[in-house]
Amino acid sequence: MKDGFVKVAAATPKIKVADTIHNARAIEDIIVEAGEGGAKIIVLPELCITGYTCHDLFLQERLLSEAEAALLEIAKKSADVDALIFVGLPMEKDGKLYNVAAALKEGRVLGFIPKSYIPSYGEFYETRHFTAGNNVPEAVIVGGCEVPFGTDILFECDSVRGMRVACEICEDVWSAYTPSTRHALSGANVIVNLSASNDLIGKDTYREELVKATSARLLSGYIYASAGEGESTQDVVFGGHNIIAENGSVLVQSRLFSDGIVYADLDIAKLRMERRRMNTFVAESAGGYVRVPFSYSNVEETKLSRFFSRTPFVPGSEAERNKRCEQILSIQANGLKKRLEHIGAKSAVIGISGGLDSTLALIVTIRAFDMLGLDRSGIKAVTMPCFGTTDRTYENACRLARASHAELIEVDIKASVLQHFKDIGQDCDNHDVTYENGQARERTQVLMDLANKTGGIVIGTGDMSELALGWATYNGDHMSMYGVNSGVPKTLVRHLVKYCADMWKGQYSLDNYEDELFCDTLLDVLDTPVSPELLPPENGIISQKTEDLVGPYELHDFFLYYMLRCAYPPAKIFRIALEVFEDDYDRSVILKWLKTFYRRFFAQHFKRSCLPDGPKVGSVALSPRGDLRMPSDAAARIWLDEVELLHV
Repeated sequence: MKDGFVKVAAATPKIKVADTIHNARAIEDIIVEAGEGGAKIIVLPELCITGYTCHDLFLQERLLSEAEAALLEIAKKSADVDALIFVGLPMEKDGKLYNVAAALKEGRVLGFIPKSYIPSYGEFYETRHFTAGNNVPEAVIVGGCEVPFGTDILFECDSVRGMRVACEICEDVWSAYTPSTRHALSGANVIVNLSASNDLIGKDTYREELVKATSARLLSGYIYASAGEGESTQDVVFGGHNIIAENGSVLVQSRLFSDGIVYADLDIAKLRMERRRMNTFVAESAGGYVRVPFSYSNVEETKLSRFFSRTPFVPGSEAERNKRCEQILSIQANGLKKRLEHIGAKSAVIGISGGLDSTLALIVTIRAFDMLGLDRSGIKAVTMPCFGTTDRTYENACRLARASHAELIEVDIKASVLQHFKDIGQDCDNHDVTYENGQARERTQVLMDLANKTGGIVIGTGDMSELALGWATYNGDHMSMYGVNSGVPKTLVRHLVKYCADMWKGQYSLDNYEDELFCDTLLDVLDTPVSPELLPPENGIISQKTEDLVGPYELHDFFLYYMLRCAYPPAKIFRIALEVFEDDYDRSVILKWLKTFYRRFFAQHFKRSCLPDGPKVGSVALSPRGDLRMPSDAAARIWLDEVELLHV
């Protein structure tokens, strides 16, 4: 449960209708198994102690008394299982029959939650037996103990910071105003649902979407356990469809008609962050709710089974990745199209280096010009060779410009830079930051002045990963008049360029370009090492490789996503990075670049504070006018202190 992770389980035992003795043993066995699997919340199906399909047998006194006896026996037998457990049974109160969930912990019944919405349509006729439950809890005596009975109960854990669990039953989640909505607005961030949902053609898909959407709408974890084998098949069949979702994502679900247990790790800390971030999620007063505290005897580090993508900005499947790429390119191009239209620009000026970022910016600009019906000769593709330029990148830059029918402009800046160095007294043999940044700022001056000369704007090429690390020259490549790549992380830039190369070949029937040379050049750009090319090459080969200096971008994008999107602290990011990258980087390497990330992220924010306009494309963005509003002089101390405590 360290770092806010809590392992939970949805379990379906194989029962016998109306055989409470058999069912109690089956439930006890599956609870023990789930506990041994590390589950700290265990949810079983609706009415599982008796079976959902008892029909008029629910009216029998014998069945009701045996159900209560079975509940107390289950509580006793599960006392050593360190989990909050929910089981379903019929229960009489004040002469009425209720369909309830009982919450168990440490051998005690903590509460009874009755079903709110009682269906009597289609194959259901529960109103023949059951009454809708009360909201405000009342006290009932069970097993000689006073227990709250009502829908509005929050089970509050003092072992996992901020975790509050609430319950609804089957039909409740299908209703227009679900009890879980009220629960969530009153503070619950984990909702459990004990269900007996029979299976029909296509119902499993709807059920999955319903649970997924509910967890998204409520910014919660949602544990759904449904009845399965053993229920009567007289008229319907139950598939035991168990689902665990978190904030719109299904973490795990069972195959239909396969009883057993599914496990997942809920991230309570992330859910709490989402609610802090989402200011339209307006909490209500929990007045009328009964708060039932509980704790865990062992607060160990949860062995994680949930999936963490090593490239969180890049979809795993090719189909989804291609869809994402097309959406991003459309966002970028439409953003630039609007800007060009608004100011009546006659040209777009781009510094073309032969690298990935400027290549993507050129592609976006081509799209924008084509959408506006403008001649591509209005795109001024400027190559500015200097001390670090290699033949490979220079030739690729020229090919890209010619093949796209943009106007290629070559400005050799060596003489200008040397004159500038002479003016300020910079030794040309001293390859320090002044040597590097002098070239970058000279290039930006050339682009800005060409934009003035041609009545256009400078298109920024820098990407979001560079902005996060401050890997840009202030008032050099950091500056532009519209930064089309500012919302795109480096790990995604590569896929966007590859998508365009494949698209050019006609694989996706989205071809907007003609020249095969452009496609071949894109592929060679993809194979070129990432470099600012500000230091002289060695034997014609790039000598300055960005990732050797600042660290692997796949690590930095991973850190960036989980820091900003999930608000994970450094120790938590380090923990999951060790698991995700265990086959590629050792512990010391990950720790080294994590320190670099935090140090640079805080120290370089002044560059982001005056960021040019550019389109947001995903859920993580660095614009000071939108997603990231932080002072440029914020101290990184408490984050770096935590990193320092992480030992190699």
